[in-house]
Amino acid sequence: MKHAAGTLAFIARFVVLGLAAAFVISLVWPGVGSHLRQSFGFSSTGSAVPAAPSQTGRIAGPMSYADAVAKAAPSVVNIYANKMVTEQAVQMYTDPVLQRLFGGRPAGPAYKRREQSLGSGVIVSSQGYVLTNNHVIANADDIQVLLYDGRVAKAKVVGADAETDLAVLKIDASNLPVIHIADHTPVRTGDVVLAIGNPLGLNQTVTMGIVSAIGRQLSGASPEDFIQTDAAINLGNSGGALVNTDGELVGINTLLIGKAANAEGISFAIPVSSAKRVLDQIIDTGHVVRGWMGADYTFVPVAADSGLPAAARGAQVTDIYPGGPAAQAGIQPHDILLRIGTDDIVDPADLRRHEAALKPGSKVEVSGIRNGTPFHTEVILAQRPPLRPTASLDS
Repeated sequence: MKHAAGTLAFIARFVVLGLAAAFVISLVWPGVGSHLRQSFGFSSTGSAVPAAPSQTGRIAGPMSYADAVAKAAPSVVNIYANKMVTEQAVQMYTDPVLQRLFGGRPAGPAYKRREQSLGSGVIVSSQGYVLTNNHVIANADDIQVLLYDGRVAKAKVVGADAETDLAVLKIDASNLPVIHIADHTPVRTGDVVLAIGNPLGLNQTVTMGIVSAIGRQLSGASPEDFIQTDAAINLGNSGGALVNTDGELVGINTLLIGKAANAEGISFAIPVSSAKRVLDQIIDTGHVVRGWMGADYTFVPVAADSGLPAAARGAQVTDIYPGGPAAQAGIQPHDILLRIGTDDIVDPADLRRHEAALKPGSKVEVSGIRNGTPFHTEVILAQRPPLRPTASLDS
């Protein structure tokens, strides 16, 4: 009993001393008491209170993208391109000797049949201009456009550009819903994007993904770059809209690398900045004009970097087209080009973009290194010859 009483007395003295210390501390630092009460989850009356939500957490994304879809979807159209194709009939030999000699598949009479390709498009002007992919409407003799509200309009081709795989159509219709173009901020890797189109004839289908990468080069000879995304793209999505979470156009869907290449979730879109540039030129002149130096390039190899500053970049010339601007200016294979005009050259793709942006006939100074020695020359650019269109694997 005496031991228990002593223990209680000790605890009582400890509590009294603790309260006295808290009182003194509260006099010196008045806010400490309330801070301690909040830290232990008690109110000023001694009752427990719920902890305040943390202010350091990241802002959650929207639970739905319905508003973005509602804003963009009316501007996305279905495209049905029809063309006549000629095919050769196949016959079978009945004689086994002829089958062994000629494979059993002699050519029969030629016949024609009508073929229809599916695609998508985006209304970009109240005057009836529609952006789509060139491969959707190539060689078509009849193009029909199905609008969001059910109207059907006949379209004519204003012009096309094989390097970006873009085409501009014109329809005659009123009260057209024009897409909002995101021309203020470029997309970034990791941004959420929505693809709207007509895959497999399922019009107004929406899929979601993120921007996987930007600045992708699909052809070593082309100056254009593309947005890579993992939004689901299928046959019929070509030419449709890639929009951000505000429902603004950031790209034109053009290509899917799918199961044919043992790939999944790899799609490409033309950036809206490139699409708008092509659109404006086609409306103005009917075609796209690019400058050309008449050379092919590759990355600067490490072994060739010995005569350059440590942080130097550039492009190494691999081939010169005979009689072209580069040949006339004295540029040679293995030259390392470091500067065009007033701009430093980052890599081969950067050089191709710079020369394509210049007008044919313009004169530009090119600087570089040849066998470790700096050189300068002037190149008079020609017009870039047309390239073969980029093939679409699944889109």
